[in-house]
Formats: sequence, structure tokens, C-alpha cells
Amino acid sequence: MLLSGHSSLTYSMAGSFPLTTCLSPAVHNMVCLLGFEVQSSIEIRSLIDKDNQVCWSQICEQVSYLPSGEELDYIECVRNLGPMCDAVHTHFMSVPNENLKEAFHVWFQWTNNCELFLHALDSLKSLDGTKISLLLMKMTSCLERTLGDVYLLISKDCPFLLRDLLLSKELAKIFSQPVMDVLRIFLGSPQSLNLRNILWHGFVSPHEIPPKYFSMILLLTAGLGQLLQSWLTDNGKSLVHRPYIVFSNLQEITIFPDLNEKLLSFTERLIEKSAFVLGNMVPFWMEAINAFREDRFADCATFLLPQLETGLRLAFCTVNECPDRMLTAESTSLYTTFDEILAKHLNDGSPNRLPGVLGESTMEFLWDMLNHQEGPRVRDHLSHGEIQLCKFPKQFACELLGFSIVLLHKHLEQDSFDKEDIAVLYPIIDAVGSYRSRFHPIALVQNQALKCCESLQKWDFLPVPSLGHPSKTTELQDNMDPSLSFFTETRKILSLLHLQGTAFFTTEDCWTDKWIFFIIELCRKSVSNLYCPRMVLEAVGVLRKISIQCHQVSENIVSTSKLRYEQWQSKLLRSRQRENYQRFLFSIKSLSPVLRLIVTIVIVDLHNIHSLPEKANLEYQKYLKYLKCILQYTENMSTCTSSEKNRWDEAIHLTSRIILKITAFNENNKVV
Repeated sequence: MLLSGHSSLTYSMAGSFPLTTCLSPAVHNMVCLLGFEVQSSIEIRSLIDKDNQVCWSQICEQVSYLPSGEELDYIECVRNLGPMCDAVHTHFMSVPNENLKEAFHVWFQWTNNCELFLHALDSLKSLDGTKISLLLMKMTSCLERTLGDVYLLISKDCPFLLRDLLLSKELAKIFSQPVMDVLRIFLGSPQSLNLRNILWHGFVSPHEIPPKYFSMILLLTAGLGQLLQSWLTDNGKSLVHRPYIVFSNLQEITIFPDLNEKLLSFTERLIEKSAFVLGNMVPFWMEAINAFREDRFADCATFLLPQLETGLRLAFCTVNECPDRMLTAESTSLYTTFDEILAKHLNDGSPNRLPGVLGESTMEFLWDMLNHQEGPRVRDHLSHGEIQLCKFPKQFACELLGFSIVLLHKHLEQDSFDKEDIAVLYPIIDAVGSYRSRFHPIALVQNQALKCCESLQKWDFLPVPSLGHPSKTTELQDNMDPSLSFFTETRKILSLLHLQGTAFFTTEDCWTDKWIFFIIELCRKSVSNLYCPRMVLEAVGVLRKISIQCHQVSENIVSTSKLRYEQWQSKLLRSRQRENYQRFLFSIKSLSPVLRLIVTIVIVDLHNIHSLPEKANLEYQKYLKYLKCILQYTENMSTCTSSEKNRWDEAIHLTSRIILKITAFNENNKVV
């Protein structure tokens, strides 16, 4: 369990897992040994001709199939391709970098990231396992993205997973099936080398990827570029790359101050002592710190994300007493990845103990950063090549590193450092400890309700002209719906809500400035959001749609008011438009309390949302139907109040009807 304050975890993981590798025996054999079993000399000109064209036929000849003839024999394939990988690697190591760049520059252009692959050629000769691993992660994610662009040349709805992409008939049509089978040997199946997945999921240490596979991926990438160019020429097409993801929510996820050198230096000491880090993974952590120092923010995140997964997997295996799950799974089962690490239950249905150990705020940060659909989902976007690496936001690198530092600290043994040393961590520890979700559907409803309240506040300051002609204005009021004023009805409904036990303000406050302060207080009040049942998420989804439409109605009225006032003052309105404007001014006096009422209902219901699973299905369905009636009203109101429609009589009529429905439901069927 977590201790209070700035204490660390009371359990230790270091002694439980004296691991030298996270690769299971079969996977270790596949990646580290199998490709070295056959020792034979391959003439490089049989693989790359004098014009630097890749000889795919020679490579594809080494692909073996099981007796059925339909599935690859991955063991035999890796064994046979080993000598070819040796030949390619030896050639690349012997040729000057400038010559290699000149030979392959044009054939890397199709990746939309030529600089990455040219930089990989430069880094190859260092034989630095940490750099090779980093570049392989970046290259494979880039390849996945670009292969998806190629897929879209002849089809739609590109597969999300690289494995499915490599199995597609569309890519086989462009590159040929044998070529796609070669790629599957290196990248596309848990039964294969599976380089992309074992790297991105943090199973591989820096020394475990043979550099010759790095060289082979470079050659295959150039060869794919050559094949693609021929196909594009023959078919009169050009490759169009999908735009990169542009993040619009950077400020919403920012919780840490800039990480200064003092903190970074202390973090290097933490890495050496924290049980969150496996000994063979220390170089990755150290390089993440260096990358951040050098403003290489994409590299920092690429190092950190797999190591976060490895550290959390280690914690998961410790608290759930399943040490075997630290290793890569065999082909018959799935890897233990973030999805399972953060889940509520284990595969056998027993509770996952890790969320209780990490604490709710830590879990909310992880879900926000990695999982929620409207959050940054930085791991998915980065690993699938959807982010332009040179423009990776510093904020995300800062958040990932700051959060990682907190986890390093949580997994320290007691008294590993003096209190004076640890004090440098307190600001970021406190930031995580007080974190609340920004991107869970419940948090999104709260945020949307606040936006709606801010918009409704503007109504108090809308410009109103002197209408004149008292007899005419009286006639307009008399001709409008008799339920023009809804104050009595809304007071009655609010009193019913108070009877539900949510008496944060009086009914009279709803028509004053106090209302906004009470709503802000309610929106800031925490609502549990981890592992919400389906019916809760379904209802929350409707509440959010209601608040979005309410906001739209309010913004419609604000913009219409400003425009019509300017036109009135400038005497640009025709007679019918002036009459409609007067109807508008009378209508908004009645609509204001109703919209405030609906926002109040949204927030009150949100705070009681977790009572839904206790209700019978019939009660729940009645409640959902009630919410959808309100949603339909707000959608219709959004249309009626738009600048194109201006249907104020219809708006009043719709409002009369929804008031009756809300009143009836709250008197008889309230379930939340």
C-alpha cells in the first residue's frame, strides 16, 4: 500500500525479480540466437545490385512456409535470413556514410521522414544498443504510418494495427505477397522477430537487438521505396501522406513546472536506486534524461513510454503475485501491456491490486495521458507514427518525465536518500497527488457545464435598445405563448432537486449571480470516475451532449443579440426583422431560467450518477429516456435560435413542453 505524505511503497520489487531479460525463452531464442545458427557467406551483390536496387527475389527465396503452405514457418525464416542480414550489416559498416546516403536518399523519401533514416545510417556504426533501439522504435512507427498511406491509395479505413496492415490484400497488391511476408518476419506477428512490439512494450534491453536486424530494416525500407515508385509510375498515381496529429489540449494536461537541472541530476541518482527500474534497462532511463536536456523531446518520450510500461508491469506482477507475466508471452497468449496493467480485473476475474497501490490520482493521470479517447493518447499516437517527431511538444515530454520521477520515488526503499535531497521532488509529488482527470467523460461534462455557465452569464450584459411604442410591445407579449414566464415551474423543479439531497443553493439563487459560483463549486467537486459501468458512461454521454447543446443555444443568443442590436441602432432592420427582434428580447427573459435549470440538472445528476447501477433496468431506461427528451429539446433549441432560423415562438412552445416533462419526471420517476 502507499504510505501518506512523501513516503515510498512499503513493498520492494528488487529482490522478487532478479531478471536479466524480459524475453521469454522462445522469444529470446528467436531474437537473439536463431538468426546466428546458419553461418554462410552471402555475396552482397546478390542483395543489392550495382545500381543500389534491392534484389527482392533473392530475399524472398529464403521465406519458408509450414506444410499447409498458407502460414509462415517463422523459425525457419529467421534462421535462413540470418546470413543475409549479416551480409547487409557488414556492407553498411564497410561503406562510408556519405556513399550510403547518396545511394539510398531518394528511396527513403516515400517514408515522409527521410532525415530519420539517414540519421539511422549515421548511428549504425556506433553499435550503441540504446541508440539502435530508439531508432528502431522511431523507424517502425514511421513505416507503419507510411504503409497506411500506401494502403489508402487503393482502399479506405486503414487498419489500426501494423499486424493487420501487413496481412492486408491491398498492400500485397502493391508490393507483392512475398515482400509482405518478409516484412511480417521482422515486424508483424508475435511468432516472428516482432521487433516493433517487443521494443515499444518495453521487453527488450539495449543489448538484445542484434544490430544486423537494424541494418536489414534500413535496406527493406529502401527496397519498399523502389517497389512503390514502380507501382506509382505504372498506375499514374502519387503518394499522399495523411497530416500529423496536432494537439490542441496541451495546457489541459500540464501539471508540472519546468524540470530544472537540479531535479534532472537527482533523477539520475533515483534511477540507480529505484526498484521501479530493472538493472538492464538503466541505459534507457539515462538516455531519456539526456534527451530532455538536449531538447529532443520525442526521443525522451520514446525512451520513457516503454520503460513506464516495464516499471508498471513489474509493480503489477509484484502486487498480483504473477512473476511470469514479466516476460513476453508466447504466441498463444497476449503480452501483459498497459491495457491489462491498468484494468480493474485480471484475466481470471480476480481484482487487480495495482490501482489500489498506485492511488486514484496516479491512475487518473495514466488514463488521461494514455487511454481516454479525447486525451492526448501520446503512447498510441507516437508509436503508430502519427506525431511529427521534430514538433513533439515539450509539455508532453515534461509531463511524462515528471510523472516517471514520481513513480521512481514511490518505489524507493525507505531511507534511500536524506530528506533534504528528497525535498526537491515535493512539488511534482504534490502535483500528482492532487491530480484530477481532465479527459474522462465525467470531467468533460463538468468542463462543458462550466463553459455553458460562462456563456449564460453574458446574458446579463446583452445590449437592449429602447423599443418604444408601448402598445405594440404589449401586443407582441399578449400574442406570445401564455407560458412566457417559467420562473414558477423552474422553482418547483429546483425544489424537487433539493429534495434529492443536493441543496447547494436556494431556488432564488438560480436567478442571481450566486448561481454561477454554486455551479463552479459543484463542477470542482470530485466525482469518482475510475472503471465506470457501461450504464454510467452511457448516461454521462447524454449529459455531455445536453451541456454542449445548451452552450450552443446560449452562444446563438449572445451572437444574435449583438448583431441585431447593432442593426437596430443603425436602422438596418426591416419591419418584420424589427418585430422578430422584439420577440427575441421577450423570449430570452423566459429562456434564461430554463437553460440555467437544465445546466443545474446536468450537474446534480452527474454527482448522483453512481447510484444508477443500483436501479432496476426499467428505472434506468426511464431515466435515459428522460435525458434524451432533454437532449432533443436542446438540439431543437439550437436550431430554432440559430441566426438562420430565429424561430422564437417555436422556442417558447418547445420550452413549455419540456418544462412539463421535466416536472412530471422529477415528481414521479427520479432515479438519480
